[in-house]
Amino acid sequence: MARVNVIEIDKGKVDLNLGQLTILALLITFILSGCSFQARRPAPVENIYLNGTPAYDRGSIKTGVYTVKKGDTLYSISWGAGKDFVTIAKLNKLAKPYTIYPGQKLKLQPGKRSWSKKKPYAMRHAAKTDSQKTAKTVSNKAPKPAANTQTTQTSSTKKVLDNKVKPAYSVTGTQQVINKSIHPASSTLPARVSRWRWPVRGNILSTFSANEQGNKGIKIAGNRGTVINAAADGRVVYAGSALRGYGNLVIIKHSDDYLSAYAHADKILVKEKQQVVAGQRVATMGSTGTDRVMLHFEIRYHGKSVNPLKYLPKH
Repeated sequence: MARVNVIEIDKGKVDLNLGQLTILALLITFILSGCSFQARRPAPVENIYLNGTPAYDRGSIKTGVYTVKKGDTLYSISWGAGKDFVTIAKLNKLAKPYTIYPGQKLKLQPGKRSWSKKKPYAMRHAAKTDSQKTAKTVSNKAPKPAANTQTTQTSSTKKVLDNKVKPAYSVTGTQQVINKSIHPASSTLPARVSRWRWPVRGNILSTFSANEQGNKGIKIAGNRGTVINAAADGRVVYAGSALRGYGNLVIIKHSDDYLSAYAHADKILVKEKQQVVAGQRVATMGSTGTDRVMLHFEIRYHGKSVNPLKYLPKH
């Protein structure tokens, strides 16, 4: 009898251990299925571009429709496309401060209307008759759709996008929001540039070229540390090194028409959104992004590079 009691007690212990193992197995299965579900989910757009702001050569974006990446601003895209940011904003019906989102499609060129040759009357009449017959057949058999189905789906989709999609740039990141500084709420910029002045004095190494692959400004020789001055009154809209091939770069907006660019600087002495006057120190000469100490200087009118020598006073 004592032996049987021991067996029953042991059986009870075995049954208890099996129950615990069953629960543990179910928990492991649930956890693994959860991990598998997470692995199948696509990564958010924000995690795809981990190297920071995209870098573009001026004019390197050739496509007619551009897909926005994380870190993009309307200004950096317009620089890469060699176009005026205002033009791109109008093409895409973007309002100030021109917020854009990763994955968003931006038109960089006006759409072209497609024209087709007009078919002879007999062919058009036959096609029209066939289409009318088809329409009648379909309308007799197909059920009527709910009146508000499309509106409801569109509205719900918009709510999901509004809640989940984040801007392409981060206000808290290292890159400043260039778009807002270009068009502030209250602008004190002059309507036009009355007078230009040389940013530095030195020998001109290369002049402006209108060719597509030519020099889009002038290159001026100098010594490292020589002060670079603002060519006219304006506001700093870019100060950094994210634009490839220009090294440390300062861009100043002088009016709604004109900007000037100062590339390859050793040190940048101004900040974005800072108001500057003609002759004010904005940087020092250096060789960042190039193989010798020099200043690459550009003047742009409506986003297009123009010959600075036509604007600067004669030596």
